[in-house]
Amino acid sequence: MAYYFSISLDHMNDAVRLMARYSGRFSFVLYLISFYWFTQEFIHNRPLINTKKWTLIFAVMHIIHFGFLAGSIYLNQLPIVPLNVSGGFLAYMLIVVYPFLIAKISTLRVHLLYYFYVGFIMGMTFLSRIRGEFEGASPSGFHYFGIALIFLFFSRAAVVWYRQNKLT
Repeated sequence: MAYYFSISLDHMNDAVRLMARYSGRFSFVLYLISFYWFTQEFIHNRPLINTKKWTLIFAVMHIIHFGFLAGSIYLNQLPIVPLNVSGGFLAYMLIVVYPFLIAKISTLRVHLLYYFYVGFIMGMTFLSRIRGEFEGASPSGFHYFGIALIFLFFSRAAVVWYRQNKLT
């Protein structure tokens, strides 16, 4: 019985690790959808209705991802790097609070701070994976693709806002 239980725990560690990985990837896709809607609604001077909806969905998913991530760190006894935790903590706070503040934010710079900071932290996470800095997690094509998408979204947003001269 003890043998069966220990095998089940090994599988639980892997299962939670995989749930953290794929919930994070899904969360990243939701971030991109939110960023897309923000860009579209802002450029066309529309209310940020879809942006608010997608950032709220993204926030809920990212909270779920955090649960899996914390569980994976605990079950797999992974080391915690304080500097990474502090940057990630600020990103998590922004992710959770932003959907409730969208209507109150009147300047583009505050919106951009949210999207660029959260995207930067995600990009740094992907880069850390690529460099092999995550114990028990090998890099994959998704991480390269994720960095390319972040760069593409950041570049597109910068060009569009520069052309429309709306950075005030």
